[in-house]
Amino acid sequence: MGNGTELGRVRGLGSAHEGAHGWWHHKISAGSNLALVLWFMLSIALLPAYDYATISAWLAQPLAAVPLILLVFSVFYHFHHGLTVVIEDYQHDHTRFVLLLLLKYFTIATATLAIFSILKIAFTAGATL
Repeated sequence: MGNGTELGRVRGLGSAHEGAHGWWHHKISAGSNLALVLWFMLSIALLPAYDYATISAWLAQPLAAVPLILLVFSVFYHFHHGLTVVIEDYQHDHTRFVLLLLLKYFTIATATLAIFSILKIAFTAGATL
């Protein structure tokens, strides 16, 4: 048995004809996670206090809220992609579809909740209760 055609080996195409596409997506999202988590840790460390008023005032700034939302997108994309690969590799019976569906709904629901929370704090910062 051969290893496919020469052109297929050069392009990195496997039997599914997708090659390293998913691998690149995972590595790019890991890199964006690294950059955004470093930004987040530095931003939090530079705050003068860690009470609700300080955090909400910080989050009301677009230069804080937008990268934090990007961090949520990146982390949940990376999470979803990684667990999808694990389920596809190790789950081979009829529950595979159910697990993939539950993973997708869980990821969308929790990412939406996180983004909603960020936007709620950002848009209501300084408002009186």
